[in-house]
Amino acid sequence: MADNSTLYSILIAIAVAAGLAYYFYSSRDKKGEGNAGVTGGSSNVLQLQAYERLILLTDRIAIPNLVSRTNHTGMTAGEMQFILTKTIRDEFDFNITQQMYVSAETWKALKNLKETNLLIINQVAASLDADASALDLNRALLQFSMNDNRGSLHELVSEALSFEAKKLL
Repeated sequence: MADNSTLYSILIAIAVAAGLAYYFYSSRDKKGEGNAGVTGGSSNVLQLQAYERLILLTDRIAIPNLVSRTNHTGMTAGEMQFILTKTIRDEFDFNITQQMYVSAETWKALKNLKETNLLIINQVAASLDADASALDLNRALLQFSMNDNRGSLHELVSEALSFEAKKLL
């Protein structure tokens, strides 16, 4: 019988502790204290994760990285142009929901980067001969990236994203 009474005492103590914990947390929530800390922390984590994803996006759609990642042999310049522009659009579309976690200015900078890179690819492709190869387009894009400030726009956007993310820390 002593074993049963000890068991009952432990169960009663656990029930009382659970009731007190419930009362404590529900009263904090009613005052607005409980969720504020948790939500604020979760929001901060989500924002930092968004900045991480967008820095990765910036790196992935940078023309030099894009060219090296999508380099295919035996294709025409037109086929490569299609692959490069589709890759940029797909990468951007995949990350479009991240805009809710960053400032409007930062999102605008990312959109400008996307549009600028699409424009560069299309303009460089248009400047090549009709029978140019994918290799010709890739060389011309890399040459453009090295010689024109617009080719390093991804670095500025990445720095802006890093700056905003550091403000959250």
